[in-house]
Amino acid sequence: MNIDDSALFGAAAAPALQVMSWNVRRRRTLPSARGADRWDTRAPRARSLLSAERPTLLGAQEARTDQAEFLRSSLGMRYGIVGRGRGTGGSGEGCPILYDAERLELLDWNQAALSDRPDRPGSVSWGNIIPRILVTASFRDRATGQTFLALNTHFDHLSGRSRRRSAQAVRGAAADSGLPAVVTGDLNAGPRSAPLRELLGGDTLTDSWAVAQKHESQEWDTFANYRAPRQHRGRVDWILVSPAIRVLRAAINAHQHDDGWASDHLPVQALISLSGGETSP
Repeated sequence: MNIDDSALFGAAAAPALQVMSWNVRRRRTLPSARGADRWDTRAPRARSLLSAERPTLLGAQEARTDQAEFLRSSLGMRYGIVGRGRGTGGSGEGCPILYDAERLELLDWNQAALSDRPDRPGSVSWGNIIPRILVTASFRDRATGQTFLALNTHFDHLSGRSRRRSAQAVRGAAADSGLPAVVTGDLNAGPRSAPLRELLGGDTLTDSWAVAQKHESQEWDTFANYRAPRQHRGRVDWILVSPAIRVLRAAINAHQHDDGWASDHLPVQALISLSGGETSP
């Protein structure tokens, strides 16, 4: 385990793209929040981590509006952002997608409720009480001219039915797009779970960790809860990609920044090539 402020990947050089999925842990306002969980404690660490890693594409989860803007400012003003809060009127936590706008041209984006009424913000219908969302964005890589679809989500933590239905919706959205797809998300589901079987069934998506040419870390549990990384329950945070996408490197980032953890989840990272060519890792 590395306990330093250095980059595990750092900024990617074209034609490679660095993708990160990270549950940043929502900002809590209760005075009883323990020190490690306080956003004013964690924010400088998040800034340090993002300044070091510079992902081309970041799918964040649990980010309130002010936190999402903080992530963007930490990456720099060249970064764009799409996504709203999951509640009615765009309030509450969101699953924003942040991207390097000098490298990626945003073509279109959408936010849908993971429910039987996807166009109704805040709707729930699959057993979850909390609204769950899927943010999608299509991009053109300015370096290569290739287009792809990014999908970012956060599955329910209580309802197994909701997670399975959400997995079906995400896989369907990826398949229907006709584009190479990159899925980022806190799926609240482990490697042998029903949601992962749904997502990885067929030929739409693959697990970036499983197909990576090289691993830059151990396969840590991604929910670390502000403790030293361990290997016990497995990953719940994922990067999934279309089979045509080449995964050069994959990692679960256990670096501490400013002597502490920026979130209760560890970032998941992958260096990918949309072309599937012989890009060197």
